[in-house]
Amino acid sequence: MKLPISIAKNIILLQSGEKIPYSQMRHTIINEMLENGVLKKQIYGRNKALIHLPQKQSLLDFLQNHYGIPDLQDYINVLMKEDSTRAEATAAASDSKLQNKRTFKGFLINCYSPIQATVNNEHIVLNPLDGTFQFIYDYDKFRIPEDITIVGVENSENFRHIAKQQYLFEHIKPLFVSRYPQNQSKDLIKWLQSIPNKYLHFGDFDFAGIGIYLNEYKKHLADKASFFIPAGIEKFIMTHGNRHRYDIQKGMFDEEMLDEKDLRELTTLFHKYKKGLDQEIFINL
Repeated sequence: MKLPISIAKNIILLQSGEKIPYSQMRHTIINEMLENGVLKKQIYGRNKALIHLPQKQSLLDFLQNHYGIPDLQDYINVLMKEDSTRAEATAAASDSKLQNKRTFKGFLINCYSPIQATVNNEHIVLNPLDGTFQFIYDYDKFRIPEDITIVGVENSENFRHIAKQQYLFEHIKPLFVSRYPQNQSKDLIKWLQSIPNKYLHFGDFDFAGIGIYLNEYKKHLADKASFFIPAGIEKFIMTHGNRHRYDIQKGMFDEEMLDEKDLRELTTLFHKYKKGLDQEIFINL
């Protein structure tokens, strides 16, 4: 059982000599301390009681022996620290899983031309071999030139075969980032917010694709973000679009609220042909 941070903070107050109402300390661990004589209960009134600490050393011995906590303040600091490590948790409570947190942060990147970058102030060249990607773990210390456009790729197959789609991005210097695995997407957003580079969203050309762009990226990146629409998109929707996709997605959001002219024109094409288009069509063209 983990000692809750609220209870730990109250125990710190007990160590300084304060008395705390039992009603504020109701917990199995407190009852265990009372049963072992580590804490004492002082009754006052009819149904009220104060908890106090008779001997500090008894408390220190109890926390060390039962919960592996050598220093209660260190324990609290680890729980409150957002980026505490498993090593710190082990030192604070003999438990590397003291906090429920993701231990594998970061996101995948891909490119078809070498890009100069720095990670932790060390120079690296981004240039994954075909069939491989690079994973950025210390993304908060990952920097690329400002003239590179970050292209977010919605679907995994397009991300895997991005070299086959470079004809789409001849007008920019792109670095491709993957939306998946999706539990990493918050890390990607944090990184995108911390850098000046423009973001271009490359997703499916349907209502769901626009929804992902608006809800997961645009609302966090504002004017830095735009939705990628290839030249000749009307012909692709007309010849390769999916009618079922249109039928199940129409009405997903209020199109009148779209403040980007290109997106309004794109939704007009959806309605004109009653179709949506998967981005995978561009892999082999």
